[in-house]
Amino acid sequence: MNIAGTIDRPLTHDPKKQAPMKPSTTEPAGSAIPDFTTVGATDLRQNRTREMQLQPEALARAHMHERLHAAQQERRAVSLAAARRMQRRAERASMRARRALAIAVMQ
Repeated sequence: MNIAGTIDRPLTHDPKKQAPMKPSTTEPAGSAIPDFTTVGATDLRQNRTREMQLQPEALARAHMHERLHAAQQERRAVSLAAARRMQRRAERASMRARRALAIAVMQ
């Protein structure tokens, strides 16, 4: 049964309005972890929330960077293929010109 105000479903998601953490009554005082102030926890929660809000922007930026990089590679590949085609065409034209010159000289 989920009641509003439990750990899983807090009454509010605003860290300033939540109840501060209290030391456990079952553990002896000063046992494992020293008590920390709620201000530190609040700052940590707010920073985490801010980072989480900025994650989609960072992901979008990384995605766009990756797409731009892929587009540049594609452009380079297309221009290289065009340059090779033009080089082959120029070589064929050069061979035709040599043949024509050789035939003209032989006659």
